[in-house]
Amino acid sequence: MEYVYAALLIHKAGKKVDEATVKKVLEAAGSKVDDARVKALVAALEGVNIDEACAKAAAAPVAVAAAPAEAKSEKKKDEKPAVDEKKAEAEAAAGLSALFG
Repeated sequence: MEYVYAALLIHKAGKKVDEATVKKVLEAAGSKVDDARVKALVAALEGVNIDEACAKAAAAPVAVAAAPAEAKSEKKKDEKPAVDEKKAEAEAAAGLSALFG
């Protein structure tokens, strides 16, 4: 997870997420750096809009938490909303997997 955190930190700082920068952040944090994992992370993030992926991942839990009373009343009426919540969580997880590889 420290590799992903390093990439997110670099992105948040407005820098390019590349191998050298990820290595520097991990070394500064006192982590042992595995070059293969760094290369895999950078390759997985190639072409990924990190801001969009984070927004999608954060949107699903917020949407579910926004109306817990409504969700409870809907569950009593029909069990399908529970399936829809699971589907939303799965879609959010799929978005995260695209971010993290």
